Amino acid sequence: MLELSGATVAYGDLTAVDDVSLSVAEGELFCLLGPSGSGKSTVLRTIAGFEDPTTGRVELGGVEVTDAEPYDRDCSMVFQDWALFPSETVLGNVAFGPKMAGVGRTERHERAREMLDLVEMAGYEDATPDQLSGGQKQRVALARSLAVDPDLLLLDEPLSNLDRKLRETMQLELKRIHEQVGTTMLYVTHDQNETFTLADRMGVMADGELVQVGEPSTVYDDPADRFVEGFLGTTNFVECRVAAVEGSPVLETPLGVEARAPVDGAGLAPGDSVTVSLRPERLTVRPEPAATQRVEDGGTATDTVTVAGTVTEVVHRGADVRVRLDVGETTLFVERPAGEWTGTAGDRVVVSWDPARAVYFDATGARCR
Repeated sequence: MLELSGATVAYGDLTAVDDVSLSVAEGELFCLLGPSGSGKSTVLRTIAGFEDPTTGRVELGGVEVTDAEPYDRDCSMVFQDWALFPSETVLGNVAFGPKMAGVGRTERHERAREMLDLVEMAGYEDATPDQLSGGQKQRVALARSLAVDPDLLLLDEPLSNLDRKLRETMQLELKRIHEQVGTTMLYVTHDQNETFTLADRMGVMADGELVQVGEPSTVYDDPADRFVEGFLGTTNFVECRVAAVEGSPVLETPLGVEARAPVDGAGLAPGDSVTVSLRPERLTVRPEPAATQRVEDGGTATDTVTVAGTVTEVVHRGADVRVRLDVGETTLFVERPAGEWTGTAGDRVVVSWDPARAVYFDATGARCR
């Protein structure tokens, strides 16, 4: 449905989007994720026709639309600020697109009522935007964009103005609506939880570049580089040094042990820096007397690494607990459901992990495999 090829958007010496290529299949809900300033909204605006690419092509449904005006592209857009007409009723707002397309009054109002029913806003036809809550306004904005039956629906952080609970509710509603209507959607967000809730596939952007594309679970478990690993979820980055390379490298860690990394050591040499990512959910913590374990030269990639630690902080955050640990010369943290943690600050613990479930990066941030 969408083919973006080699798109670059530059403003003088500033390159906002750098050689981005992206495909979105018909009926897919694709999330473009990245921090503020990463270029994701510029990509969306380029597809919509609000920005002209310096280089590159935009195709919708197999037809090139790079130079077409926004109104000549068969796509619709849901904005962050809703952009409803304050003097129009809800019905008038939703029927506006079909009206501009020349659809008769009876037909466009019937279409508008169908869309309002779809977003569970039936009964609000005569209300004006100032009589609606934030979540209701967002539902009307979504209905208005769907009323023109676009081939591609573009959504630019549409839930960012809502409170957390309502945002989570609207995520599920949007997923339901997508499954029901099957419209191809490209959704831009900085919120990884939205991405994991909604996306069939996702793309991660950083500094104007599309860093990685894939299914959310694949990108989370198999990040392309250190940026992706750090941006998705939370993790412990442990800075290590290569002690020896004997097939797979042996790392000298600040945790008080050496550990063999189950990666190809061909590009590494003794003294090189390697960053190990230890996701909190992949760490096992036991309130037992500490006993460190060194992975000897004959160890394999599946050897469990075990280190001693001391609990320094326990922060209760409602349903879960974040626990900070002093381990060797560094600090690790873990997160556990509140009912599964009974320790307190000062407790001695044993922390262990499977090296095969850790992720490794070289000094440039590239993935070691």
